[in-house]
Amino acid sequence: MDAVSQLDSIVRLFAQLGVEVRQEHLGGGGGGLCRIRGRRVVFIDLDADAATQLDRCAEALAAIPETGEVYISPDLRERMERLRNADERTQTHGTAESGP
Repeated sequence: MDAVSQLDSIVRLFAQLGVEVRQEHLGGGGGGLCRIRGRRVVFIDLDADAATQLDRCAEALAAIPETGEVYISPDLRERMERLRNADERTQTHGTAESGP
């Protein structure tokens, strides 16, 4: 399944889970999940490429506890798990940054 098809699937899953989806021009970072007045809202950055949008949406989907109650394709679950593991590794080991 290509990135656009997976992104469409994720948007449908968000709707099924009661998460509002907003597509906005946000500068290319890809968007993400937040709470606004107690409601879950996911922002999809229209300035980001499809792969970045997909990764940010998969990360957001992985953060929703109810995902265990809905069918998610194996390839999308794999992507979510891969992103979750990468995030855990980054939090555990930190990232090396160089500065001036």
